Amino acid sequence: MSLPNDELLQLFRAIVDIESVSRNERELADAVEATLRGCAHLELLRDGDALMARTNLGRAERVIIAGHLDTVPVDSNLPSTISGSGDQVIVYGRGTCDMKGGIAVMVWLAQRLSEPNRDVTWVFYDCEEIENSANGLGRLVARHPDWLKADLAVLMEPTGAQIEGGCQGTMRFDITTTGVAAHSARSWLGHNAIHDIADVLERARSFDARQIEVDGLVYHEGLNATLISGGLASNVVPPSCTVQINYRFAPDKSGEQALALMNEFFDEWTLELRDLSPGARPGLDQPAVAAFVSAVGGQPRPKYGWTDVARFTSLGMPAVNFGPADAGKAHAVDEQCPLADLEACLNALQRWLTE
Repeated sequence: MSLPNDELLQLFRAIVDIESVSRNERELADAVEATLRGCAHLELLRDGDALMARTNLGRAERVIIAGHLDTVPVDSNLPSTISGSGDQVIVYGRGTCDMKGGIAVMVWLAQRLSEPNRDVTWVFYDCEEIENSANGLGRLVARHPDWLKADLAVLMEPTGAQIEGGCQGTMRFDITTTGVAAHSARSWLGHNAIHDIADVLERARSFDARQIEVDGLVYHEGLNATLISGGLASNVVPPSCTVQINYRFAPDKSGEQALALMNEFFDEWTLELRDLSPGARPGLDQPAVAAFVSAVGGQPRPKYGWTDVARFTSLGMPAVNFGPADAGKAHAVDEQCPLADLEACLNALQRWLTE
């Protein structure tokens, strides 16, 4: 079944109303494919619940415009609702911010830009919101590398219709303290591992979360204990305790450098690495990025979270984040996106790809 596309608002709400929690993107992928299948100017490739569509006009430059189809789980926030009227319309519902507004802009333009000034590859992929090993873009890179070669990638993550350059890296690791179990009535016979974890937490709290300038953009680092577990029972001295720590680091460091820094900072303990995703430098001085910034306008900002721009830059191409909605509303119960943000992104991309 094709998506309705006579009005941008209608298209947006139709995309939002197709529930597509991670690993359940098939219905939405089918709808996007059915909508683009009839476009004579596009070559399509379907891989599982991901879809790519591209022009082949022999242009001097090729760009990728990408977005993920999946959302986090629904929380009584589907189907979509709206408030306001005219240029004050706001659409509410799961995925409106992250990132079906961007998907709507992509579907709208992919159908209509039959003669862009650059060849365009539109990438709609699955499983971005869950573990890195399931990421559909990673699968596409492995299976269809020829489709993912370009001079620039634009990832339509929510940025409030402003360019956000690069992204921070992220890593998660566990630190476990070990004690000796004993009856809490005779606690001197044991050793309390939960008490020992206090030293780890104090070390984490002492971290100097610096602001670091990279290629003209300032990234704010952060280190936080995010999960903690330990103990056997209320009357047992706990023999172990584990804290999980998340480090968000500026893209001046490689993943290996960030890990070495954490090992040095927590030198009294052993780190058990859970995952590590390097960041991406903004690359604002590269010609393809500079041309995009010139066409879109505004002052680029840093991307504080991790996004798949890092995956694109690892392929040797510059990448930026540019999409509708305030990222602060991502995953919220009242997730929302102003229709004006979609229109701003649509107009900017159309200007860049036609003038």
